[in-house]
Amino acid sequence: MPAQPSSASSAASPVPPFDPGDPLGLDELLSDEDRAVRDTVRQWTADRVLPHIAEWYEAGELPGIRELARELGSIGALGMSLTGYGCAGASAVQYGLACLELEAADSGIRSLVSVQGSLAMYAIWRFGSEEQKQQWLPRMAAGEVIGCFGLTEPDHGSDPAGMRTYAKRDGDDWVLTGRKMWITNGSVAGVAVVWARTDEGIRGFVVPTDAPGFAAPEIKHKWSLRASVTSELVLDEVRLPADAVLPEVTGLRGPLGCLSHARYGIVWGSMGAARASFEAALDYAKTREQFGKPIGGFQLTQAKLADMAVELHKGILLAQHLGLRMDAGRLRPEQISFGKLNNVREAIEICRTARTILGANGISLEYPVMRHATNLESVLTYEGTVEMHQLVLGKALTGLDAFR
Repeated sequence: MPAQPSSASSAASPVPPFDPGDPLGLDELLSDEDRAVRDTVRQWTADRVLPHIAEWYEAGELPGIRELARELGSIGALGMSLTGYGCAGASAVQYGLACLELEAADSGIRSLVSVQGSLAMYAIWRFGSEEQKQQWLPRMAAGEVIGCFGLTEPDHGSDPAGMRTYAKRDGDDWVLTGRKMWITNGSVAGVAVVWARTDEGIRGFVVPTDAPGFAAPEIKHKWSLRASVTSELVLDEVRLPADAVLPEVTGLRGPLGCLSHARYGIVWGSMGAARASFEAALDYAKTREQFGKPIGGFQLTQAKLADMAVELHKGILLAQHLGLRMDAGRLRPEQISFGKLNNVREAIEICRTARTILGANGISLEYPVMRHATNLESVLTYEGTVEMHQLVLGKALTGLDAFR
């Protein structure tokens, strides 16, 4: 017969009350430092983003982006999981918590931070020369220079190996020609990490955006990620010195390694959008009355709320698990695909269900739900579509490659 806990031990460790905001008690898995990082980012978004985000979204712009970047740098949110060069050296879990809080405000804000830190800065930090790191990373960590990452092209998204952007040698220089598409931060960036075909294979280049022949026209008429700068990159025989190339990588493993780092942030970030939508629906259900009582008192509404809470907190638990694996150096790309596939897909479903609880009010920017739902349609596609992550997992499960 199993031993029973003594009354003294039971009294010393009372079961905490049920917390609707943390039904699984996941907060207990976090350290004091983890919670401090989370709370710092949450407070920043409450002060600087949430009062304005509906207006920015409706206008289709992100005003003051350079000031926002400097503020994000001041709280250590840019390149925060990198070490040295002015970066915070935070854990993967802490970076994930920051992504969750940023996307709970808006996917566009989290995208700004993800592209800056997990793509542009990470590429230089992981594959760059010491000179490149010293030149760019401290200023990028401080938000003084915004970066972008040029991989996707107008005709090549899921198949980056087919890229047409080409870099040829001309004496000691490189000359880049091509186009990149759907580039976050492009038209406000001071530096672009651009991937191009060369006679040696695919290489990455650190491109100052004031280089002659470089242009970054902003993409307009978006119905998703409206509070985010999205651009095309046009490279018309951009001449770069020999030391502009990232020296430590050749081939697709370079950009794909950067994408894995960014996808990990999305695993967390998508749950931020889901949490904001769930909380809006829960609050609404407790105050909106129909048929003489709050709609939260009806069985169908409670079923929706229960299902949303289950998927939301399962997703956060999955993100925490992957974060611990990353911190231990044991996280595989297939596991990141697992997290991105599940969490973004479930986040969209949570937003859609939340919209039904809010009824017609769910389409109003007075509430965050429709904004998060439309943003997540972009998050579902970028950093690997649903189909690509399904095929990554399919190959891992069967050992058979179904990509071609």
